Amino acid sequence: MTEIATPGQLRMSYWRWAMVTVPSIVLVGSLMGLLSNSGYSNRWFAALDLPSIVPPGWVFGVAWTILYICMGLALAMVLHARGAKGRGFALLLFFVQLIANFAWSPLFFGAHQVTNALYLIIFILMVTIATFFAFLPIRKAAAWLLVPYIAWLCFASVLNFQIDQRNPDAENKGVVVPAATTQIG
Repeated sequence: MTEIATPGQLRMSYWRWAMVTVPSIVLVGSLMGLLSNSGYSNRWFAALDLPSIVPPGWVFGVAWTILYICMGLALAMVLHARGAKGRGFALLLFFVQLIANFAWSPLFFGAHQVTNALYLIIFILMVTIATFFAFLPIRKAAAWLLVPYIAWLCFASVLNFQIDQRNPDAENKGVVVPAATTQIG
């Protein structure tokens, strides 16, 4: 019995992948940010000398949600492209950059390693560009879904660099915000 899948069945297969990849990436990315106390609620971060290009806090939540959705859709497209030449290597690149992406918030916000986070984000950017070119022959739409992410990584790299330059003691000594004290006397 040799049946060929209908176009509707093929679309359903893609959407099944997307129903797993999109929520998974959004959830894990959000959890990594939450667990590392990323953002302005982090007292260490709030005490840093921040450059003027730092957007308001809500921008990060909106941007990362959109970027993670795009990444999840791109991943679903490539997962769906069974038998495509170079698919395994493209997926390897995607997962390398994704794991590195998930490690950035704990490194920057949790461990206060601003310089190492800069090196990591540059690595993420390079691997994501390689992923773009690996996805391109497999599914052009999947590659183009990574372009907003690449643009954001460029911006985030500049931002990380500026924070590193303005806060040379942030990782060694840390920026310490004294806790609230009460005097009972």
